[in-house]
Amino acid sequence: MNREPLAEYAEAHIPSAVFFDIDEIADLDSDLPHMLPSDEKFSARVRKLGLGDGTKIVVYDGSGLSSAARVWWMFKAFGHDDVAVLDGGLPRWLAEDKPLSNMPENSREKHFTPRFRAHMVRNVDQLMAELSGEASSEGAQIIDARSARRFNGTAPEPREGLRGGHIPGSKNLPFTNLFDEDGSLLQGDALRAAFTDAGINLDAPITTSCGSGVTAAVLTLGLALLGHEQVSLYDGSWSEWGGRDELPVNTA
Repeated sequence: MNREPLAEYAEAHIPSAVFFDIDEIADLDSDLPHMLPSDEKFSARVRKLGLGDGTKIVVYDGSGLSSAARVWWMFKAFGHDDVAVLDGGLPRWLAEDKPLSNMPENSREKHFTPRFRAHMVRNVDQLMAELSGEASSEGAQIIDARSARRFNGTAPEPREGLRGGHIPGSKNLPFTNLFDEDGSLLQGDALRAAFTDAGINLDAPITTSCGSGVTAAVLTLGLALLGHEQVSLYDGSWSEWGGRDELPVNTA
């Protein structure tokens, strides 16, 4: 997005908020962007931020909740359930004229015990096994959070070297379809309808995907609010799938 999030945070943030860098708290040995880090790295980084066992964590971002949902999902994947997303994020906070700070936040280090939940994460081999019939999918569905034009391959990908299109059999639900006019996440029947109108069976397992594993977490968050527990996120997403010529792609 050509923004400088750390600089924006330093200029103005919610009082007592600490800065979580999704690009650094990641697997930097991977050639894919912000992949999940190891248990050890995640726990080491969040401990230093003062985020640990017994801590209530609320995540927000500068856009609304598009990247905040990714951080929410990361904590969930590492076994921390007491985590929430600030609906509307910083834009709503500003609109409601709530207080801001530009002071450094010094947090006391806390112990964080990672309990990695492998079932919340999918990789390319697992998806290929399901597509080829080598693994039972039990009605599993893949939902792609990218725009309809990117999903159909009629708009270029923002990352160079990626093909256009989508994973065969996947369904498209742009993550922006889960927001109402003021940028808040849809609730109740309206949220449920966003999924069912996209042809998604809310009684079957779901894997969410997007461009790089960030906005897919918005769909994951929405499904969690609907009580759907059989949800995983394809961490490599289109950055991986679209960049590997041997993997099948559909555009229709």
